[in-house]
Amino acid sequence: MDEAQARDVLTAAGLTEPPTLLAFGENAVFGVGDLVVKVGREAALLERAERELAVARWFAASGVPAVRSAEPAPRLVDGHPLTLWHRLPEAVRPPAPADLAALLRAVHALPAPPFALPARDLLGGVERWLRLAGDAVDPADAAYLRDRRDAYAGEVAALTPRLAPGTIHGDALPRNVHVGPDGPVLVDLETVSADLREHDLVVMALSRDRYGLPAGAYEEFVSAYGWDVRAWEGCAVLRGARETASCAWVSQHAGTNPAALAEFRRRVASLRDGDREARWHAF
Repeated sequence: MDEAQARDVLTAAGLTEPPTLLAFGENAVFGVGDLVVKVGREAALLERAERELAVARWFAASGVPAVRSAEPAPRLVDGHPLTLWHRLPEAVRPPAPADLAALLRAVHALPAPPFALPARDLLGGVERWLRLAGDAVDPADAAYLRDRRDAYAGEVAALTPRLAPGTIHGDALPRNVHVGPDGPVLVDLETVSADLREHDLVVMALSRDRYGLPAGAYEEFVSAYGWDVRAWEGCAVLRGARETASCAWVSQHAGTNPAALAEFRRRVASLRDGDREARWHAF
């Protein structure tokens, strides 16, 4: 799915007000009037869209500041799951690491929801992303990532957590926080899971090491949350698994975006070389 195809889905759904592309990652995300509309890449993601809406309702009932849905169920339009959300007011400032930490503490304090949450299948998307990449990526690189995925899958399953497992956001990055006039709220709830809380914390450690997050900003995050995941003996394993997934994730854009292909090659090369500090670029 490219941007033009995603726009066709909006038209087929009867959303005729001129859309503005806000983001294009796992979904195409558009602003349409007072709504934000997320268009999923394929029908197989319908169940995930249904769960994301259930999570949004649960967060609202639990008092967790998060984006709110505008329709109770997803639509399936031309084979693409489509969800509608209330558009947030304009941001008053960029999100800070401490904002994310405070929201994670609220999520991590929740009891189990009244519906089933899956485990955080960190590596489960690798095959789908590589399939979507097709011939755009070197088959040897795709095979390398599959082997790396298989090796890490067992190691992740054997981890002993330091924190009590429970509800997690699953993709805990500052970009998934919006700071409006009423304060910070969580967005992008599709990876909310029931798993090791360490999943949410290793993301920022990786941001420090790979994506240029300043050390001081990382320390602000640690201070606000109250614990540094790097002190946990399982951190390297969880980090390696997430690096594998993050590398494969970029591949799905490689066929239509030369910058994505270049970033994919950069990431694979650094993994092959064992370079744990090579700079990756957010995509």
